[in-house]
Amino acid sequence: MTLNQTARPANEAPPEPPKRRPGHRLQHYGPAYLMLLPFAVLFAVFLIYPLARSLYYSLTDFNAIKPPVFVGLDNFTELLANDDRFHKAIWNTFKYVIGSVVLTMVLGLLLAVAFKSTSLRDRLLRTVFFLPSVSAGVGIVLVWKWIFMVDSWGLANTVVRFFGGDNRSWLAEPAMSIPILVTMAVWGGAGYAMVLFVAGINAIPDELYEQASIDGASKARQFWHITLPLLRPVLVFVFITSTIGAFQIFEPVYLLWRRSASIVGGPLDSALTIVPYLYDMGFNRFQLGYASAIAWILFAIIFLVTLVQLRVTKTFKEFDR
Repeated sequence: MTLNQTARPANEAPPEPPKRRPGHRLQHYGPAYLMLLPFAVLFAVFLIYPLARSLYYSLTDFNAIKPPVFVGLDNFTELLANDDRFHKAIWNTFKYVIGSVVLTMVLGLLLAVAFKSTSLRDRLLRTVFFLPSVSAGVGIVLVWKWIFMVDSWGLANTVVRFFGGDNRSWLAEPAMSIPILVTMAVWGGAGYAMVLFVAGINAIPDELYEQASIDGASKARQFWHITLPLLRPVLVFVFITSTIGAFQIFEPVYLLWRRSASIVGGPLDSALTIVPYLYDMGFNRFQLGYASAIAWILFAIIFLVTLVQLRVTKTFKEFDR
């Protein structure tokens, strides 16, 4: 059998690929670009442009009445160096984030382990624990406000009196502000975390648990050496999303402690967090440039915390290998 093709010399350069016409890419991808155009326009108008304006306002002195005056980084310097109220809001926010995220994940994981089967009882209980996550936020906060009312018909004081105690001003005590917020967050978020953890646990092959049982591993050892390592992607997802949501807490603070349009943050600012402080400066005091700087600092904090979480997760994966 003969071949008609001639071998190319070793020192001969490979043939150049055919050059495409200048309009080939547009002609090939034009329909796709055209279909994406409405979304791109909406994305630019309602997200990119407002973000750019917000960044610009953060560098100005702007009160929504007079034209903005460029002041550079003065707003950020004032916030980070001299604003004691902002420092308290940062500290309260971190306390709330740590307490709510950790307790939500722990309780959600315990509920997932307890009610992970497909039996009717477990499915009903999962539904009961998940309902607070899909309930109307404002309505739930108002129910909690009734629970912690100082009056005799408040549920918390009714329980205290049942055990022989006296009525307490729950919402007027600075030491109770963060615990109340954390309690509300755990009650409302543990069911959502539970559903995600149940899905992750049920995706783990049963053969691993069967082999561990044959080898004599107890339930506790199976949980620490099989469930937790294989559940790590779900843990990371819940941790990151819960942290981002916790940093943006607003409705409970605003509805529980708001007495007038000019009072935000509870007694002695004990419940003041970053977003209510942003609202107070922007919409009560009309310091919109200052409020924009607060928003960008919040963005930077969430961004850095998320990066650290992802880096720690990557380190654990490399360590497991």
